[in-house]
Amino acid sequence: MIESMLNAFRAPDIRRRLLFVAFILIIYRALAHVLIPGINPDLLERRQSGGGSDFFGLLALFSGGDPLAMSIVGLGLNPYINATIIMQILQTTIPSLQALSREGEYGRNKITSYSRWLSMPLAALQAYGILAYIQFDVRNSFGMEAFTTPFSFERYEAWSMILALTVGSIVLMWLGELITEKGIGNGISFIIFAGIVSRVPDTVVRFLTSPDWMQLVVFGMVGILIIFVIIFVQEGQRRIPIQYANRVRGHRIYQGGSTFLPLRVNMSGVIPIIFAISILLFPLQLAEYFSASSDQLVRDISTGVKSWLGMRGPLYLSLYFLLTLAFGFFYTFVVFKPDETANNLRKSGGFIPGIRPGQPTEDYLRRVAFRITLAGATFVAAVAVLPMAIAAAPPFQNLNAMGVGLGGTSILIVVSVVVETMKQLEAQLMMRSYEGFIR
Repeated sequence: MIESMLNAFRAPDIRRRLLFVAFILIIYRALAHVLIPGINPDLLERRQSGGGSDFFGLLALFSGGDPLAMSIVGLGLNPYINATIIMQILQTTIPSLQALSREGEYGRNKITSYSRWLSMPLAALQAYGILAYIQFDVRNSFGMEAFTTPFSFERYEAWSMILALTVGSIVLMWLGELITEKGIGNGISFIIFAGIVSRVPDTVVRFLTSPDWMQLVVFGMVGILIIFVIIFVQEGQRRIPIQYANRVRGHRIYQGGSTFLPLRVNMSGVIPIIFAISILLFPLQLAEYFSASSDQLVRDISTGVKSWLGMRGPLYLSLYFLLTLAFGFFYTFVVFKPDETANNLRKSGGFIPGIRPGQPTEDYLRRVAFRITLAGATFVAAVAVLPMAIAAAPPFQNLNAMGVGLGGTSILIVVSVVVETMKQLEAQLMMRSYEGFIR
């Protein structure tokens, strides 16, 4: 990895891409310190010293933003991720969108454009709900006002705060797409990666205030084991042999060859976790917002939803595991289509030894994809849930307070982003080597 990084910095075009990614991440972290208008200055210091709830901590982990920091990018990428989930689901139910998704680059660009437009109203709605809940929570917890003026639709200050959070989320989405277009790797994943890494210094400081070195050593060893297993599974492949028959073109006979079709064990990456947590956060967001209702029945229902879906509770962990598993299958078969793959093999004269072309090949590919996805999705769900379940146990409450319960998912995201980035760097370096050889 170190050798690849050094070689990448020696290549001018790759070095330019890496520096561009670093520049965009610096802009992102600078925006994370720009406050939205109308914040009570006394609240910010008191709120940060008091820590945040698990709900906001989880929202910050999976979106790249932190609502409690009161910055303009506090919403992070959560509206865009929700819009992407909605568009992915609609593609399976609306025939016109399904046909559009099959039109190659043009169709993908149109669906991405629809996701961008959809993320704007979602960001505005989420901004209103979070700001309304923060006002209610601060009044109950600290006996003070969160904002310089009461948050209500009758005041233009409320609209300016909603607009600031909405624009910040859109800008963050734009920065992520710039990284994808002009940098290395997936920009959305990089933003989430940077948000996770930025939390490390604060976690270290909180641990040093009340250290428990034995638990740290145990969790460190478990963390190293998790990293090893993540890389092992992420790089795991099922290679299906493909044989090509002899082809006749004009007066020439081209000899057929053999190759293989690589199917990754975890084709969906960390997308199932992000999708699952976005679905779980939605009812919690509604419950947090309606906690401020003046109606007692509505407040009781909101309290019940928050207690049933409490972080690290049995119901929450069970739903988290099942949704991650379900989205693993869903996204895998969105990315990998056995019918299209079988059809392309038939058109190119390829076949799987012992399997007839056409429908038998499609059925075989679907069975293989189902089996390896079951293993990969179960692994991802286990990595996401087990550390949170362990941190909820009484012997590990100190680590739970540090936020280590979210460590399994954080490690999975960080390791996946690093591995994918290194693979893209190596591909870029290999391409440069081939270009030099051709010259």
